Order: sequence, then C-alpha cells, then structure tokens
Amino acid sequence: MRRLLQLAFLLGVMFGPPRGSAQQVVDRIVARVEDDIVCLSELRELGQFQRLAGGQAESNERLLDRLLDQWIVKTEADAAHFPFPNDTDVDRQLELLRKQFVPPEGFDGRLREAGLTMPRLHRMLAEQLYLARYLDYKFRPAVQIEQAEIEKYYRESLLPQLAARGESAPALDTVEEQIREVLVVRGINQLADRWLEETRTHLHVERSLP
Repeated sequence: MRRLLQLAFLLGVMFGPPRGSAQQVVDRIVARVEDDIVCLSELRELGQFQRLAGGQAESNERLLDRLLDQWIVKTEADAAHFPFPNDTDVDRQLELLRKQFVPPEGFDGRLREAGLTMPRLHRMLAEQLYLARYLDYKFRPAVQIEQAEIEKYYRESLLPQLAARGESAPALDTVEEQIREVLVVRGINQLADRWLEETRTHLHVERSLP
C-alpha cells in the first residue's frame, strides 16, 4: 500500500469535483481537453491537497499539467472498466496520510488550513488510489529488476542514508525485497512518465488559465 501512495503522490493524481456538483466559488473553464473541460475549482482543490500533504501548492500551470495527466490515466482506466477501490482501502490510505503528521493531531488542523473537508479528502484519495492502481496494473509487468541493481542501490543509496542517520546497516538479504519494490516503483514511474509524455502529444488541449 505504501508504494501505491508513493506512486500516486509522485503523479499528483487528484481530481476535482464531479461535473455538475455544487461549487463554493465562482468557477470557470481553464482548459478544454478533447471533448471534456478542466475547471478552476479543480486546480484549487488539487492545490488544497498539496498544501495539506506538503505545505505548499504548485503553480497553476503545473497544477493544470497534473490534471491533464490525470485525465489521460482516468480516461484509459475507465475505458478498461478498471475496478474502483472500496472504502476499506481508502480508509487505509487516509490513515497512512494521517501518520505522516507528528503529532497525528496536527492533521486535523492542517486539513482545516488547507480548506478541505473529510468527505472531500476521502473522495480525492479514492480517485488517487484508483489511478495509482491502474498505473501499477499497466506498467508493473514490464519492470524487470536485476540483482546487480539491488546491490547497487544497497551500496550507493541505502547504506549512505543509514550512515548519515547513525544507524547500523542491515544485511542485504534482509532488505532485498524492500529494495526491489523501491526499484519497481521507480521503474513504473519512469514508464508512466514516458507514456504520458507521448500521449500528451496526441491530445487536443486549449488552455485558458487566468
């Protein structure tokens, strides 16, 4: 589950309110992608999530780039009838997010500061998990990790990190599977980035950011 959260956060896979839902702000179209639209409220909601998770939101241009990438993934996942996550899985994602705050009680305050409600956050996490799982399903079979890559990561990344924190080094065989998963997720991200970059070149997009 942690790798799904890592993958989802790397992509920024969050979607705004469903079409036709009530808005608390005056809305406007900021992009047209094929026969669909992206609204200003969606950029704002993604920015709110980024402030919750990381304390700062990206620029509107970057937020729009992320929303367009999300549109690509969601369009393909929906066409494939990919299953949507259940509430138990989403609650587990929410708990992982909450544990990133120290103390955990700081989560509720940050949620209010970001301007999000728990129902909205739950919906956003559900959509994020949906997209992350689809990317995992699409690209994981193509990622092959050699033993030499695992050993290199152990020597050049893990050991220096542990030494910098004054922690003892575990034997390679005790962390090999965790390292493999890190490298698999990295490979999935790389394949997803290339796929999105190629797919964007075939999209008809009209931007109208304020």
